[in-house]
Amino acid sequence: MRGLETLSEVLNDLSLRGYTLDFSLHSEKDCLICRKTTRHLSSDEFDVDEYYRFEKATDSRDEVILYALSSSKYNVKGVVVNTFGIYTNGSTSKIVEKLKQSLAHDEID
Repeated sequence: MRGLETLSEVLNDLSLRGYTLDFSLHSEKDCLICRKTTRHLSSDEFDVDEYYRFEKATDSRDEVILYALSSSKYNVKGVVVNTFGIYTNGSTSKIVEKLKQSLAHDEID
């Protein structure tokens, strides 16, 4: 993580590296959406370039995961900040599965 410890430090670093859009999960359409540009990304239109976990030592339910995403199709970079709860709602969306796979892939390597 290049010596960065807080969510805000990592967000600032990623912004300097071109990850300037903020995406959020749109579960009804099963996509990521950027409210600023109204860009929608389906699960096959982006790659997870990096991710960062932030946990409070006192409660694992306070976990936050920051994903740095890029789309070569649309030539955009952005971030998705997800709390622990995204995985506990039983969602089977392709977006959630792709994000979870990026975590699992790193844990195997």
